[in-house]
This record gives sequence, structure tokens and C-alpha cells, in this order.
Amino acid sequence: MAFEIPVLVDSKHRAFADLSTHQYKFVKLTSNGIELVSALTDKPFGVLQNAPTAGQAAEVMRLGLTKVISGGTIAVGAAVGTSAAGLALSKTLGTDITHFVAGVADEASVINDIFTLGINCLAPGRAV
Repeated sequence: MAFEIPVLVDSKHRAFADLSTHQYKFVKLTSNGIELVSALTDKPFGVLQNAPTAGQAAEVMRLGLTKVISGGTIAVGAAVGTSAAGLALSKTLGTDITHFVAGVADEASVINDIFTLGINCLAPGRAV
């Protein structure tokens, strides 16, 4: 069962658009504010914890154990990054070198599961 242990949750930025249906997905920080990740190569800022509409404060888990929605099958201990829709995907180190790794799966999941991810988006690195 998915659980959370927040270490760093950032709530100082506003949602640029309506993110009310994107809780537990990866988001990015832009000059507009918090936006849903929209490309495999986007640098994730963290995982959205609340469901803000445009202009509301977005609570983003940047470090800790967080709930996240899976975009596919993910094994325990797998390196995890984002899909183009903000969902969690396994990343293959040395292959997905243009993608960012945002954390490590704390439990296994299949598509559309909410599972626990050990996240560190303070300085996410490429999957090299």
C-alpha cells in the first residue's frame, strides 16, 4: 500500500494551469509557475501533492517518500523518471540517457497504480 514520508514539500509556487486532475504526477517549474511535465526529457521539479486550479498554490514533494501514479510496470528498486504525461516510468541507466531519474521505486507497480517512490528532485540526474 502506497504511503508518504515528506522531507521537503515546496508550496511557494502557483499552478500555471488547472492541475486539479494531476495529483501524484510529476510537475516541472517554468517561468509561468508549476506545470505538468510534458516531455520525457523534461527535468522534474517533483510530484504534485494537492489538486490546485490555475493560480492556486501547488504543493510539490521534492524530497522524501511520495505517492506517484505509474505509467507502466515498475519493479522494486527500479530507477524512475517521468513519462510525457507526468506518470512514473522505469528508466534504464545507460540507455535512457536524455531522461532524468527522479527516484527509486519503493514497491512494485503496474500501469495506473499509485505506489511509493523514494524521490530526490533537488538535483535530478540523467539516466547515464
